[in-house]
Amino acid sequence: MGDAMETMPMTMIQALRSAMDVMLERDPNVVIFGEDVGYFGGVFRCTEGLQKKYGRSRVFDAPISESGIVGAAVGMGAYGLRPVAEIQFADYFYPATDQIVSEAARLRYRSAGEFTAPITIRMPCGGGIYGGQTHSQSPEAFFTHVCGLRTVMPSNPYDAKGLLIASIENDDPVIFLEPKRLYNGPFDGHHDRPVTPWSKHSLGEVPEGYYTVALESAAVYRPGNELTVLTYGTMVHVSEAAAQESGIDAEIIDLRSLWPLDLDTIVNSVKKTGHCVVVHEATRTSGFGAELVALVQEHCLYHLEAPIVRVAGWDTPYPHAQEWAYFPGPTRVAEGFKRALEKQ
Repeated sequence: MGDAMETMPMTMIQALRSAMDVMLERDPNVVIFGEDVGYFGGVFRCTEGLQKKYGRSRVFDAPISESGIVGAAVGMGAYGLRPVAEIQFADYFYPATDQIVSEAARLRYRSAGEFTAPITIRMPCGGGIYGGQTHSQSPEAFFTHVCGLRTVMPSNPYDAKGLLIASIENDDPVIFLEPKRLYNGPFDGHHDRPVTPWSKHSLGEVPEGYYTVALESAAVYRPGNELTVLTYGTMVHVSEAAAQESGIDAEIIDLRSLWPLDLDTIVNSVKKTGHCVVVHEATRTSGFGAELVALVQEHCLYHLEAPIVRVAGWDTPYPHAQEWAYFPGPTRVAEGFKRALEKQ
């Protein structure tokens, strides 16, 4: 962490922009590029004003070619730059799979440490914005399966800035997933209510200067004693709403870094509560929740008082017309809490 400094209210968009601003100023090897990130400032305006401030050689637009964007980033990283590449929506990373998996993730290993790929690939992910099947996916499990990649997903502006700075400084390739429904406020799953702004949330207060949030560090987002909730991204806030509305004293663990993860924080919480619920928005089958269930079973079996419960998206494409039937809202999450507390 950095020294104490002035804070100001920021949305997640502003916090991410601040992180890139800080790193562009601190390190001349940092470059930002992707589709529309330069003059236009990004489709979500995360890079707005950075090209004007740092010039077109530091912040620039790329062709509509995800394989080209990541391939170029790998080459830049191998020769000393620290590129931050944006994939405009996480749904569009698939053309770059070979560059991410076969090149970025393997470069250090295949070169016996002679080269690294210190690249950060930013991707807006998740639903809740009526984006349909091609603008709503949560592909985190694809990346956690690949050795050599780090996978990060913040749930609030404070963590977003600190984690992004830590990712840019890291010598490993980092997949930095940004839940787009959280860009402007802490969404609790009640889509029919007004949006709560980050300015009304304590984690919307963000230091203006340099600081980091350690990768591989989970946060106890909400202390509790009845059950442990393992979650990340938007589902942190949905799980909090479920706990409040159900009256269940849930301890919510915000993983933040999905892989590598903070196993100690997970194990300590489950051993304390004896019950565990895993919550994520992504498809259930072979989702990252399955890995979490396996880890809890391996490390906490004799402390569990009931089977682990998963609450997740359905095994279908993300439906546009039935968005809120797919999205694991607070009612469905609370039902999962109650199942986990039933005596078997």
